[in-house]
Amino acid sequence: MNETTSNSRAWTRPQDWAEVVLGVVAALSPLWTDTNSAAVWAMVVLGVLIAIDGLVSLAMPGLVYGEYVQVVLGVLMFISPWVLSYSEFNGISWSSWIIGALTVIAGVAAVPMAQAAHRSGIAGQH
Repeated sequence: MNETTSNSRAWTRPQDWAEVVLGVVAALSPLWTDTNSAAVWAMVVLGVLIAIDGLVSLAMPGLVYGEYVQVVLGVLMFISPWVLSYSEFNGISWSSWIIGALTVIAGVAAVPMAQAAHRSGIAGQH
């Protein structure tokens, strides 16, 4: 079985599992870092959205636009310390930057696999 075939099955792509883990870590990170209310909202909301997008991508590996949503969410996570003015809180800012960058990297890495799964007809199967 080649890599494209094995990665087009539901619940098998490591990039999507990474997205779920990154989302959960982001959503929980206000529990162990100094923060303000803007950072809490950003991390929890974006973290939950990232985790949900990862679960959707795991369940439907041929859903190409889910990977693009992941990239957008990662960019939003990355820029949120500056946009929402919590960059003075080092722990939560670094969490946001690292999780955002890793989310973008995982999303970009998953796009070719999602496109291959879509072309092979997996997208229409539930």
